[in-house]
Amino acid sequence: MTKILLLSDTHSYIDDTILKYVRLADEVWHAGDIGDLSVTDAIKAEKPLRAVYGNIDDAKARQEFPLNNRFMCEGVDVWITHIGGYPGKYNPTVREEMMLNPPKLFICGHSHILKVQFDQKHNLLHMNPGAAGTHGFHQVRTMLRFDINGDKIENLEVVEIAKKL
Repeated sequence: MTKILLLSDTHSYIDDTILKYVRLADEVWHAGDIGDLSVTDAIKAEKPLRAVYGNIDDAKARQEFPLNNRFMCEGVDVWITHIGGYPGKYNPTVREEMMLNPPKLFICGHSHILKVQFDQKHNLLHMNPGAAGTHGFHQVRTMLRFDINGDKIENLEVVEIAKKL
């Protein structure tokens, strides 16, 4: 079993609360808009990290992280991208691949809106962890925690950090 912490849209912000949850995970996945790479450096100092760059990320982030990160975690085919859309409204840049070869778990960020939704058409679970940073319109900082156990996604938990300052 692999314990995952999923976050997005940190926009250069990391604090002790985020790091507390990082330490509880086996792996951390970041769905883009990292901001300053000190965020991912702090995470990597604690746990293995899989990440993608987002639309606000600079050339250094784009050299270190891909636009799309597709991989297997135990028996789950995972695809992380920053701007992916939602079931029925996928971004044109992912739509064709989604139709031809859908993953079991599709993750994106960008909207700052936490959403977990099952896509019946593509038989996949869609996750957006909201925003863990303080920049943006969201009022509550959020992340997701879950376990991957073989080919199952289990024990999904929404982490509400605090109202933004």
